[in-house]
Amino acid sequence: MTISAFHAPLPKWLTSEHLTGMLRGIEKEGLRMNPQGYIASSPHPSALGSKLTHPLITTDYAESLLELITEPQDSPKKALAMLRDLHIVVQQSLQNDELFWPLSMPCMLSDNDNEIALADYGTSNIGKLKTLYRHGLGIRYGRRMQTIAGLHYNLSFGDGLFEQWQSAENNQQSLTDFKNDKYLALIRNFKRLSSLVLYLLGASPSVCKCFLTGREHHLQALNDSTYYLPNATSLRMGKLGYQNSVQDDLDIRYNNLPEYIQGLRQAIHTPNASFQALGMDDENGNPIQINDHILQIENEYYSPIRPKQVIKSGENPSDALANRGIAYIEFRAIDLDPYSDIGIRLSTACFMEILALYCLVNESPELFPDEEQLISQNQEKIVNQGRDSALTIQVKDGEMLFSDWISEHLNAMLPLAELLDGVYGNNDYRNALTLMFGKAQNPDFTLSAQVLQDTEHYGSTWQFGKALAEQHAKLLRSQSLGCEKDKYYQQLAKNSIQEQTKLEQQDNVSFYEFVQQYR
Repeated sequence: MTISAFHAPLPKWLTSEHLTGMLRGIEKEGLRMNPQGYIASSPHPSALGSKLTHPLITTDYAESLLELITEPQDSPKKALAMLRDLHIVVQQSLQNDELFWPLSMPCMLSDNDNEIALADYGTSNIGKLKTLYRHGLGIRYGRRMQTIAGLHYNLSFGDGLFEQWQSAENNQQSLTDFKNDKYLALIRNFKRLSSLVLYLLGASPSVCKCFLTGREHHLQALNDSTYYLPNATSLRMGKLGYQNSVQDDLDIRYNNLPEYIQGLRQAIHTPNASFQALGMDDENGNPIQINDHILQIENEYYSPIRPKQVIKSGENPSDALANRGIAYIEFRAIDLDPYSDIGIRLSTACFMEILALYCLVNESPELFPDEEQLISQNQEKIVNQGRDSALTIQVKDGEMLFSDWISEHLNAMLPLAELLDGVYGNNDYRNALTLMFGKAQNPDFTLSAQVLQDTEHYGSTWQFGKALAEQHAKLLRSQSLGCEKDKYYQQLAKNSIQEQTKLEQQDNVSFYEFVQQYR
């Protein structure tokens, strides 16, 4: 089976008015770096509050891997403005001349994996479980893989769009079921088109030599401290990045929601021989991973896109989906834009929304493992050779020049960009698409080409990253939140500390008992 063709005409009923209910939010990760260029070993800044309970500022895998989360916003500019506020808060809280590393691939790391400190969420059982999960990831895949940073763009469409669509099709499903089917169709098409994102937005063509310690790789030496591939786009999304071979054989499908949930739950409950060999507890009886299954928890599944529902207390992600359906889509294949002081530009946000709408409204046949394998092969080509002007990929009718494939899709997106501009009364979406056209036609205009050129100019990945980090820090320090916002974020930090303390006082069983119950 081959990748499906797109380019169906737009639905006649679709107007800008149907897009007014869109909401978007951003989750942005980034490492704290010390002035010497190494990953910071200091604890999470106390001024930022509790990373366990703060709703907007937390950490991901490592203690130094910050994660900033915006609230849902009704325009991309508002989402970026809130992300900027969060960066200003962080910049004001960093101490000892630490910097916020701007690249997806990490700054300098020690040769000793154990020197990458796991995120510490305090003494509550739920906090310790979060740290245990990260310990499990470390012994399964190594800690340095978990220092990679990315950006998640979360997007939902308003019910008005789906209600009109359902009426036009005379569909008799419940609105929730109809939305589930349409969102899953979007996901399938995004997987088919993910190579677009890797090429247009990829910004990780090189890595610090230290990241490769103890790993087999196919990269070339740029110099003594940096490795790269001449035409690479997003090494973060390839075999060296946030991937693992254990999950390659997982058959988690997106053809209907019960099937997706079943696949995810099966992976949670299926033991894995290599993880069983690691054991679940150390010689002193202390847990070292949550369980020895393919996935410890559902979020361990590394996918470039996920269906999501807001989780209530006591729920896991699949329960939330089963109970209330898909609320929004999480796009996860986006590298940090190192040239932006907040990791993403308006053009990227607008392009992701055009692409999401394009994936939603086009026909989306069911997606099966043979096509998934073909998609993966194309993606690996784009990761490693995406800027090669002669590169071809596999499409419906055989081989096609990759640059022609991109241009064909971008051309078909123009009516959608015009519809989205109609929502906000500007040209932001068409401008974003024009920018992407330029990258499609000239690989030297891509982020990955610029990153590689500047890495050579500065002499290494970390020297380039540090220079940008210093520029961004200076810019962010010159900006003010204003009294009201400043008080708001200070109060959020105080409230989060009080909430963590409350959780720690509520526990009435030992952590070992808690883990046994969870297992």
